Amino acid sequence: MGAEKKWLYALFCAAFVSLLIFLSSISGFSSSYYAFSLQRRFATPVNHGRGHPPAFAYYISGGGGDSDRIFRLLLAVYHPRNRYLLHIGTDGSDEERWKLGMLVKSVPVIQAFGNVDVVGKPDPVTYMGSTNIAAMLRAVSILLKVDDGWDWFVNLSASDYPLITQDDLSHVLSSVSRDVNFIDHTSDLGWKEGQRVKPIVVDPGLYLARKTQIFYATEKRPMPEAFKVFTGSPWVVLSRPFLEFCVFGWDNLPRTLLMYFTNSVLSQEVYFHSVVCNSPGFKNTTVNSDMRYMVWDNPPKMEPLFLNTSDYDLMAQSGAAFARQFNRDEAVLDMIDQNILKRSPNRVTPGAWCIGRKNWWMDPCSRWGDVNVLKPGPQVKYLGDSVQRLLQDLSSESNQCR
Repeated sequence: MGAEKKWLYALFCAAFVSLLIFLSSISGFSSSYYAFSLQRRFATPVNHGRGHPPAFAYYISGGGGDSDRIFRLLLAVYHPRNRYLLHIGTDGSDEERWKLGMLVKSVPVIQAFGNVDVVGKPDPVTYMGSTNIAAMLRAVSILLKVDDGWDWFVNLSASDYPLITQDDLSHVLSSVSRDVNFIDHTSDLGWKEGQRVKPIVVDPGLYLARKTQIFYATEKRPMPEAFKVFTGSPWVVLSRPFLEFCVFGWDNLPRTLLMYFTNSVLSQEVYFHSVVCNSPGFKNTTVNSDMRYMVWDNPPKMEPLFLNTSDYDLMAQSGAAFARQFNRDEAVLDMIDQNILKRSPNRVTPGAWCIGRKNWWMDPCSRWGDVNVLKPGPQVKYLGDSVQRLLQDLSSESNQCR
């Protein structure tokens, strides 16, 4: 009898260990997509769709050493109605991704609403290569899968920062058709035709584990005849219907253009622009603006100038929703936090949903009420005037895909 009990005990232990291995394999597969994926709990209802304020899906990306900057940017643009996906590229460590996940998990309201995910299996991103658009399309796919309520997709980098609150942004875009795409675009390629479109390049990040640079083929290709190439800013505010078209691709156009631009320089500056302007169903939905404030050299270089306190007044009154680029812990970021966002260090930007008492030891957003109401601030005037001007020109030649 004792031998039989030992045999049964051994069988039970083996079965239990097998079950643990199976469960860990499932969770390991899941964590390859999300290092942290929080479930909603103790949250008030979030209402989406027509008749309710718009919601946004934010893709915030950075490289190694950017976890603190990404977290600060997340707090600055956070709202319970939105969805967020945070990504640190392959040049960052797993420890850094874990740290970012722990920072996210430390915010009570984020824990309650479960609307922030951190990518656990990072994408390689090669400077000037097509891995940039691959990572962005993956982010769009994830955000479409995990949340069916958002209306516009916004891509930000760790060196960006908002110039308005989320209540401001939702209030202004509440009166805008949710099919509109804010994308800077032109078919006047100029020097880019010979240096960006015609050269054939290969991004090794598509097939190599190590980080390296793109390389050029010896010959160039002629300009395409099946479609027209458009170019513009890689920073966009794109509608959900358009991105569903790009990802689900019931027309072959998005796939055709993706295959073509895989071998182009800076494909993120031509892909969405060419898809939207070559599609009969979306070419009339464009507003020729990226909603960003940037200052450029003359002639422009590859990246805009770094902004500082001397740029604050023009930046704050520009009517842009976001600005770039900023150095790490730049003093002007503190000015934006204090004067525009009314945000204290390590706290989310307050909105109408925050009902806690405001003082130095208590975060007003540690308690929340109805997250479907908005309370725009003084900055909304600049953004509202800017968007109104853009929409008045919606049918003008400056907005049309020409």
